[in-house]
Amino acid sequence: MEKLLLLVHRIPYPPNKGDKIRSYHLLRHLCARFEVHLGAFVDDADDWRHVAHLQAMCAGSHFAALHPLLGRLRSLPALARGRALSCDYYRDGGMRRWVDDTVAREGIGRIVCYSSPMAQYADAHPTARRVMDFVDVDSDKWRQYADGKRWPMRQVYRREARLLLDYERAVARASDAALFVSAPEAALFRTLAPESAARIGHYSNGVDTEFFSPANAGASPYPPGARVLAFTGAMDYWPNIDAVSWFAREVLPAIRAGAPDVLFCIVGSRPAPAVQRLAELPGVMVTGTVPDVRAYVAHAALCVAPMRIARGIQNKVLEAMAMARPVLVSPQALEGIDAVPGRELLLADDAAGHARAALAYLGAPDAAIGAAARAKVEELYGWESNLAPVSALLEQRPAQPWPRSA
Repeated sequence: MEKLLLLVHRIPYPPNKGDKIRSYHLLRHLCARFEVHLGAFVDDADDWRHVAHLQAMCAGSHFAALHPLLGRLRSLPALARGRALSCDYYRDGGMRRWVDDTVAREGIGRIVCYSSPMAQYADAHPTARRVMDFVDVDSDKWRQYADGKRWPMRQVYRREARLLLDYERAVARASDAALFVSAPEAALFRTLAPESAARIGHYSNGVDTEFFSPANAGASPYPPGARVLAFTGAMDYWPNIDAVSWFAREVLPAIRAGAPDVLFCIVGSRPAPAVQRLAELPGVMVTGTVPDVRAYVAHAALCVAPMRIARGIQNKVLEAMAMARPVLVSPQALEGIDAVPGRELLLADDAAGHARAALAYLGAPDAAIGAAARAKVEELYGWESNLAPVSALLEQRPAQPWPRSA
């Protein structure tokens, strides 16, 4: 079995947790086809309990502790040195030594990097076949962040967007393939890095349809009699904070004016102070970490994803669809998901539109939408079929440019 190095910015476990879903399924797919050596950072003390499971999956591994505060301090010199803060945040001598030693000792000729800052560890090995999974165009995410910030953070974020894009372009040029989470995300990067257009493609996120199944609904965690609008996600992540804050303050009051029993439940780990304060508003519930998100999705009257800042495919939308729940999404949350509004989910743009759509559905629930959503996920979002292009790219260099429709 050929040997491969996989470098991930956050430990890829558990497999049903936010931004770890894609990296875990990538790891599992690669372990079935290669002898995988895994390097990953651990930025949450609770995640150290998952290390043994990942060690058992891999031929070799290295896990580096990353304290978020120390990471931010470590990135500060980048301000004076013209480097992207994101790269210095993940700069670690121990990780670099492990990568170099492992490549030399094991004779590794294939490297997969997950998230752009991890590409710095592959730079010393230019002869290896390299597949870069950017996931999202992170530089554009920083640009969006800047638009919502005041001075001086607006300038800091704009700087990060510019320097990170320079880095992303350099990484794409040095890689055999540069992959993203959706066709629109790949198309965006082609416009930003036209020199690498032939190497840019995507593979869509998937859903574990056995795990996220209506059969696994469990008991309702909600107060009796409440009709719940549920939002799920990591609640220390700025796009999620922005989405729930906007919905709770700008949309929910209009919904509750027409349906006073409606409860907006914000489900997810590490709620930021701004999210915790939302629980003071009428009709808002903030759970923090929950043992199993599926019950919160399955027993919601309607799931919502009112994203205003978004990149790539929203796992929360696919998971709710897999649970056969109706989902109300913004245009940003729909990006990259092949679903028909009105048939497989609900779509609204502004605050008034979200309120009207929610009230209309609550007044006349339609189980056919949830059933169609489940069928769409089963048809298009299986992990193994979506990951097949990655292993194919690692086997041999494509003879033709990456197809624009990929």
